[in-house]
Amino acid sequence: MKKMLQKLKSELRPEKIIEVDEIVKKINQLLTKNKVKAECVKGGSIAKGTSLKNDYDIDLFVRFDYKYKDKEISDILEPILKQNFDVERVHGSRDYFQIHNEFLIEIVPVIKINDYKKALNVTDMSPLHVNYIKKKLRKEQMDEIRLAKQFCKAAKVYGAESYIKGFSGHILDLLIIHYDSFENLIKEAVEWNPKVIIDIEKQLENPMKELDKAKTHSPLIIVDPIQPCRNAAAALSNEKFNRFIDTCKKFLMNPNREFFKVKKLNKEKIKNKKLSNEELFFFEAESLEGKKDVVGAKIMKVYEYLKRKIKKHEFKIMKTDWEFSDKGIIYFIIKKEKLSNTEIISGPPLKEKEGVKRFKQKHKKAFIKKNRIFAEEKRKYREAEKLIKDLLKEKYVVERVKRVKRVKKS
Repeated sequence: MKKMLQKLKSELRPEKIIEVDEIVKKINQLLTKNKVKAECVKGGSIAKGTSLKNDYDIDLFVRFDYKYKDKEISDILEPILKQNFDVERVHGSRDYFQIHNEFLIEIVPVIKINDYKKALNVTDMSPLHVNYIKKKLRKEQMDEIRLAKQFCKAAKVYGAESYIKGFSGHILDLLIIHYDSFENLIKEAVEWNPKVIIDIEKQLENPMKELDKAKTHSPLIIVDPIQPCRNAAAALSNEKFNRFIDTCKKFLMNPNREFFKVKKLNKEKIKNKKLSNEELFFFEAESLEGKKDVVGAKIMKVYEYLKRKIKKHEFKIMKTDWEFSDKGIIYFIIKKEKLSNTEIISGPPLKEKEGVKRFKQKHKKAFIKKNRIFAEEKRKYREAEKLIKDLLKEKYVVERVKRVKRVKKS
């Protein structure tokens, strides 16, 4: 395993250093020229030295002096950037800017702070997180972070976006600092059970009691080294947590390079996995215009809605997954069967007399079993094909995506 990981480290390192110093310098010159007390600095993986090969999205922060705390700093920055750059304004908790060049460059205005208690916006904390990682990270650990990122990308558990709810780059930075290496991380992860609590700087005696309950719902609790009242892993879902552990177990049983290959959902490969008594429903979802995080979350909700409705109508889902980049891909492999003519609908327990009365009024063929009322009704959908066709026309779906198209032919 060690030999393979060592080779992967060299392969994951960027082949060239992305020169952003000139852009940073130009922005600082513009700030000075316009007599704005602010400084542009590098952020994200480009600042920490943990960028992956062929993954060159660049984060820059423009740190405004604290005297601007009551000003709309996005409005101040926009005309300054437009003096030299073709920028696009993106709406967020505080608006930021994108330059679509050879690489995507995001320029984020923040208020310069040294104490988290003075933060006016979550983005104000980002430069402090970058500085902490740079201070704690040893040079050889940069490769360990790259391994962890690539492993998580391949496992589809990477990203803090609301439609992913996975391991952010910041979480992986902190996990590598805590466990020292990628290999140690995956060996420890197979033993994880919710709740896993990590407090690198040992700031809290009892994180579960001292942190706000809303911040401890996630299965992984990482006390933020800069902001001890924050769980850095609060957005991580149970599904992504469990998938990561399961992938670590599989990797340790059979370590190989396949666990680091990012594979897009492919209709033909999925089709080959289904059995003769199963049917594949493969969809492409065209998203509405908007911020990627928002449109991705809408596609995720459509996927979850379809999944929930298919199960509710008692069709058996054998395999399913989804992904989103420039468009959404959704698939279900469903057991091919014709359901019975009737279905049993569960009503309220008998002690809820008003609920029972309303249930009887609605359902004529009601019966009692084990202190609960049930009814037998004619089933609306006996075949999955008709159900899914109707689901795609429902208001919940059409309001969230421009179009969902079933792909039947390769």
